[in-house]
Amino acid sequence: ELQLVESGGGLVQAGGSLRLSCAASGFVVGDDDIGWFRQAPGKEREGVSCISSRDGNARYIDSVKGRFTISSDSAKNTVYLHMNNLTPNDTAIYYCAADSAVEDGSPIWSEYSYWGQGTQVTVSG
Repeated sequence: ELQLVESGGGLVQAGGSLRLSCAASGFVVGDDDIGWFRQAPGKEREGVSCISSRDGNARYIDSVKGRFTISSDSAKNTVYLHMNNLTPNDTAIYYCAADSAVEDGSPIWSEYSYWGQGTQVTVSG
């Protein structure tokens, strides 16, 4: 059974950093497209950063480029989201998701079938 478990969220001041972790089981990270998504209160879920299993390329939404970095550790079968220079606009529940049918690291959340439970990130201004 494919499972994803996020951790690493918390409360941080603006300008601070966090590292989110997504521990995967039931599949090998790198074999399926996997990504980080977030949903703020009253807003639609959006793709933050996703990795293509085909070529390993990562995609980012414009608002996090230069601040967030997605990475993976094959030995731990874990994907990370390194978040720097956080702003209150980054406050949301962050989810990781994976799907073998997704292509090229698509940021469209509805294309992903497997989701973690989410981890709250709150940035105080």
